[in-house]
Amino acid sequence: MNRLGPSLATRWIIGILVGLFFAVPLLATLLFTFSDNRTGGLTLAHWAGLFDPARASTYSPIWVGLGNSLVLAVVTVAIVLFVLAPTMVLVDLRFPKLRPIFEFVVLLPISIPAIVLVVGLTPIYLQIGRTLGTGAWTLAFAYGITVLPFAYRSIQASMDAVDMKTLSEAARSLGSGWSTVLLRVLAPNLRSGLLAASLISVAVVLGEFTIASLLNRQVFQTGILVVSNIDGYAAAMFTLLALLFVFILLLVIGRAGRDRSGRTSS
Repeated sequence: MNRLGPSLATRWIIGILVGLFFAVPLLATLLFTFSDNRTGGLTLAHWAGLFDPARASTYSPIWVGLGNSLVLAVVTVAIVLFVLAPTMVLVDLRFPKLRPIFEFVVLLPISIPAIVLVVGLTPIYLQIGRTLGTGAWTLAFAYGITVLPFAYRSIQASMDAVDMKTLSEAARSLGSGWSTVLLRVLAPNLRSGLLAASLISVAVVLGEFTIASLLNRQVFQTGILVVSNIDGYAAAMFTLLALLFVFILLLVIGRAGRDRSGRTSS
């Protein structure tokens, strides 16, 4: 019987090419952080400079921006988990006919460039600035819109794999309220999708630049831009550290998505 899938050699070739596509730029950036322009060799001086108190003021925009981005990540994840996810469950269980319209609205931001999105958000943020202030955390409202398509797909994939209606009706027949159904019955079955949506939200927030720059908010990426004008090595090092952080976060969330037996929860 002929195999329909690609051969083992083809899979290896594709895997190596994709791996090189991601690895080569990262390795080049890493080598750049060790390069010494004076001798043409390698040095640890640039990495050691990160811990030099005399250069603390140079790196302060990055640390301030990183703190703001972490706060934004927490607020954005909260929007995804406590606003988007319950709304998706509500539409799926009570208003299934509205799902195509809801899906269209949620996926629409992916087709809108960030610069266009900012133009529409600028008048809104003028009002937000007058009422809630101009703190960087207010960007979470814009970021919540930006991550909608990615978070929706992650959560919806888990919802499609679970019989939501049967689970909710069984819990309701046993006397559970809707809050219990959502938090203790449905959420554990959607854990993998919720964790994936959270990870994507964090990654988007840490990597977003356009909206924060045009709305004049200081975040991690804008801090890197400011520092890169002074020390290009520091900008490259902090970029690599941010990628490492997201990678570790991916491993932690993947680990949390497994049950106690070590098997991926359904």
